[in-house]
Amino acid sequence: MYKHIYVPVDNSDYSNRAIDLAVELGRAFGARLTGCHVYAARLHDYRFKQMEYTLPEEYKDETELERQRKIHDSLIAMGLQLISESYLDVMKAKAEAAGLAFTARMMDGKHYKALIEDTQASDYDLVVMGALGMGAVKDSQLGSVTERFVRKVTRDTLIVRNADALRDAQGAIVVGLDGSPQSFHGLKLGLALSKALNRPVQAVAVYDPYLHYAMFNGIVGVLNEKASKIFRFKEQEQLHEEIIDTGLAKIYQSHLEIARKLALEDGVDLQITLLDGKCFEKILTFARKEQPLLLILGRVGVHSDEHEVDLGSNTENLMRLAPCNVLLTGGKFYPPLDVKAEEIISWTEEAEARMERVPPQVKGVARTALLRYAIEQGHTVITNKVIDEAMAIFMPTRMAEKMQILAEDLAVAELRKDTQAATAICSVCGYTVKGPNAVVTCPVCAAPAEKFQTITREVVETIAAQEGGVAEEESMPGVVVKWSADARDALREVTDGYLRRRAKARVEKYARSKKIPVITCQLALPMIEETVGRDKLGAGWDTLLAKTKFEPAATPSAAAAAATTSAFTWTDDAVARLNRVPAGFMRDMTREEVERVATAKNVTHIDLALCEEGIGHARETMNEVIAGYVSNKKPR
Repeated sequence: MYKHIYVPVDNSDYSNRAIDLAVELGRAFGARLTGCHVYAARLHDYRFKQMEYTLPEEYKDETELERQRKIHDSLIAMGLQLISESYLDVMKAKAEAAGLAFTARMMDGKHYKALIEDTQASDYDLVVMGALGMGAVKDSQLGSVTERFVRKVTRDTLIVRNADALRDAQGAIVVGLDGSPQSFHGLKLGLALSKALNRPVQAVAVYDPYLHYAMFNGIVGVLNEKASKIFRFKEQEQLHEEIIDTGLAKIYQSHLEIARKLALEDGVDLQITLLDGKCFEKILTFARKEQPLLLILGRVGVHSDEHEVDLGSNTENLMRLAPCNVLLTGGKFYPPLDVKAEEIISWTEEAEARMERVPPQVKGVARTALLRYAIEQGHTVITNKVIDEAMAIFMPTRMAEKMQILAEDLAVAELRKDTQAATAICSVCGYTVKGPNAVVTCPVCAAPAEKFQTITREVVETIAAQEGGVAEEESMPGVVVKWSADARDALREVTDGYLRRRAKARVEKYARSKKIPVITCQLALPMIEETVGRDKLGAGWDTLLAKTKFEPAATPSAAAAAATTSAFTWTDDAVARLNRVPAGFMRDMTREEVERVATAKNVTHIDLALCEEGIGHARETMNEVIAGYVSNKKPR
């Protein structure tokens, strides 16, 4: 795969780790290595001349001054070359020990410019460089040389963000997948690296069904009454809910399924994960939890222009914040299914005209989905009927009809009824099924029936009554959302106004899309804390957590006994305290932290006091995760 690997060095911890990774990759792929160090002799000469006026009087004689200039020039040039040779000798020794061909390069000039010019004039197919250099301080995220380099160079670049070799010993390879050719090329790189380095590989896709809801909430109070009627919030919101929550999930799930097929063809077992929310935020959270060796990203995503050379916003955020090494790729790979579809399938004029009406930012996604559907169904010509068939799969028929009504401005959508049938929600991917028919399997993630949780109006309103009753509020014209009193109090605990509106929009969006009639603390608290972070919540948050009955946790002692050779026994009040932590990752992390404290104290019996101590440590860890300082965590 990689034949020539380029490593800029500067003797920093990140640079030294970059050398080790380059040698490991060179050994895996039989590549030759080139090390480079750029020094700035001309800068030193310029600075020396600037400071000449500060020299003592005896050095300001013309003859003496000229002699000092020659001495300085000679020492600087010779000294910097010796330093460069010393840096490169380290890499040379490691390359030779691994049996790899090595070339050393030294250059005088502006660091990032010299590296860019050298890379563009050479045949390097992978650049491995540290995220930070010798000038790094505590709050540094990305060095200026690395940042400028990756913006100008489209070669595959491995940014070394983890200088600790021990942390890299167990990590997997994670690929961010959004259906773009660059993300699929990243997948192919991940599969090759997985086999070469003997590491597991995972693919993660993220779709965002919450953005439009937050935007609608933001403008609902801006437009006047006449404009609101023209915009027709209620119809727009219902339309987006059904299309985005079902169709978009299926599209991104199809990207993952294609990735899994490609992996099987390469003989690699690929784990896939579909997440919902803000793309970079969800991948960042995933990376912080999984601690992978490497995160592979396309330089740009599916919504970027084909010839874009700068970085996409999600890639840039992850490049700065990810707790692991990041590989940026500018290559492109088109899955065979899509290539075949483009080659053998034609479009009628009517179908092409219909596609022209699709917004540019989603046209690529929609066209890909239609091509895949057509080839899977055996069509060679895409007509309006084929588009209708595909739309019936990617969005419910009722909402497809509403979209047509809305587009043609024929009628107003039906008002939502107060009485709703029971709703079943897939606990794996969040797919929603409404109605009396029993669920057999999830059409999005193929989860079995037991993974679905049934929610009825009676169940939710019973919980709401225990939380102080229900209050209705109009989140949009004609759209009523019910909050329990305690859930409203929880929302008020968010101290930042902007974050409070964002959390409110997300919770309401989730409740509406899942047909949940009343928002309770059990639903709202975990989503609010995940959205805003624990440090943005008021003093009453812990009280609300204590009052809320969450989904019961698995018996800690049983879980621990199954996972480790040592078992812990928990008192009833300790288990009750653990159950107040929101279910899922937060509760799992808290339980692990409590048991870690117990292990440190050499005890196997966990009481309430020990549980509270562990929860305190877990809060500190969560705050550090949110702040991005997990790697700098101080030992207790």
